[in-house]
Amino acid sequence: MNSSPLFLPLTLPNGSVLPNRLAKAAMEENMADAGQLPGAALHDLYRVWAQGGAGLILTGNVMIDGRALTGPGGVVLEAGTPLERFTEWASAARSGGAQVWMQINHPGRQVQISMGGTAWAPSSVALDLGKHSKLFVQPKAMSEAEIAETVDRFAATAQAAERAGFTGVQVHAAHGYLLSQFLSPLTNQRTDAWGGSLENRARFLLDVVRAVRARVAPGFAVAVKLNSADFQRGGFSENDAKQVIRWLNDEAVDLVELSGGSYESPAMQGRTADGRTLAREAYFLEFARELAAEARMPVMTTGGIVRRAVAERVLGEGVAVVGMATALAVAPDLPARWRAGEDAAAQSPQVDWKDQVMAALARMALVKRRLRTLRPGRNSAPAHSPFLTLVLDQLRTKRLTKRYRRWLGARTA
Repeated sequence: MNSSPLFLPLTLPNGSVLPNRLAKAAMEENMADAGQLPGAALHDLYRVWAQGGAGLILTGNVMIDGRALTGPGGVVLEAGTPLERFTEWASAARSGGAQVWMQINHPGRQVQISMGGTAWAPSSVALDLGKHSKLFVQPKAMSEAEIAETVDRFAATAQAAERAGFTGVQVHAAHGYLLSQFLSPLTNQRTDAWGGSLENRARFLLDVVRAVRARVAPGFAVAVKLNSADFQRGGFSENDAKQVIRWLNDEAVDLVELSGGSYESPAMQGRTADGRTLAREAYFLEFARELAAEARMPVMTTGGIVRRAVAERVLGEGVAVVGMATALAVAPDLPARWRAGEDAAAQSPQVDWKDQVMAALARMALVKRRLRTLRPGRNSAPAHSPFLTLVLDQLRTKRLTKRYRRWLGARTA
């Protein structure tokens, strides 16, 4: 029996149990089949993770509105979407005994212009990515009716996820997506009940959490992914995060995952726009330690963790669940190997280019390429050229974008 605290079970506030404290955190797979549905490739990928030993498996972004995707290969689940493929996905992911939660999301303004579709935001504030800003749309400030529609969409997607066999959902309110945009004073410049004070800026997130909880069974987990900070001067701060957690304490939330950053300040990849230096491993542990002290629900942190000793240190700091993303793309069986006593580690792809935006895109392309090669019984990790991988990823994205735009056009015809 492994004596590491990583392999102790965790009872959540709703009474359900995570078999251990290691989580496969969300990564955007961009692997949907035609119709923006999960298919054999995603099913096979999640069977690999199911056998890898994590106690919790979080899916990548599942979009609540087919008109707004983070990428053209994204999965969409709305009211009325056929559930057969989602049921197969949940079954594959649960086959190793882990809890499996669907991450549900709306990108807000972080939509590429090539995609078409809808880019809603709290205010009409475009992304600032320097010379790469033109790749993203100019967003439209949401009306009261559009806010209400989006709250209902989150709840409908959660209800559908439960019907399909997932054991929970994670509401994505981090990384500069729509709910995170409402939380940040940089992107939320409204003067009505949805902007101004932090209480108003957090209203959208709290309404979504309440609507989701009202639509699912008590034993179905409802989690939130929250930035510990935006890592942009004048943005959502650590003190803001503490207060939002206090408000979430009063809701039926089963876990809060702490991350950080956005497209403009990709702290989730270890880089910030405000000049702060993050640790090389367990990026957000310093923030998570302080925020966990405010939380009555379990807290999870993700960001650069690749070694068992670091994962155990995270638990020792008062964090209940250790999330790993890229590490489990490189070594999907890392939890099982740690349980067996191995001191194994996973090395994340490194791309040291001068253009930091392009370097980030290349790192993501390498991870996505790795995800597409994972199959049951085939876990070797060959080295690939970052440049060639990025080129191939761009070509693949163009093909998927054409397919998505045809699908989107057929929906609105």
